[in-house]
Amino acid sequence: MSTPTILVAEDEFDIRELLVFALEFNGFTVISVSNGKDAVEKAIETLPDLILLDVRMPRVTGYDACKTLKENETTKHIPVVFLSAKGQESEIKFGTALGAEAYILKPFSPDELADQVKRLLKKHNKL
Repeated sequence: MSTPTILVAEDEFDIRELLVFALEFNGFTVISVSNGKDAVEKAIETLPDLILLDVRMPRVTGYDACKTLKENETTKHIPVVFLSAKGQESEIKFGTALGAEAYILKPFSPDELADQVKRLLKKHNKL
């Protein structure tokens, strides 16, 4: 099985770089973008094994990107995980109703993030 590819969509440069570093350190191939519009385009183009979406991004929010990806036949099977600084239950329920499999709250530890990603990839037989 090849190395799993993770698509990261995060508008804050420092957080995006931390995500890329943590995931690459754990052996994943990482594609990163800075907004939801690019996330949708890259997901369709590359068909990653998992997508990490920040909730609040310019151009297209993580919620809207997730909705678009889940409505698309070629990307609807890809697991989506939301990243957010806001952990209200209503937001988490909204995100999972859109099709997200998990919600990771910021700040997170790189090890926790990698463990969560590995669990989801194993669940989907991608690891």
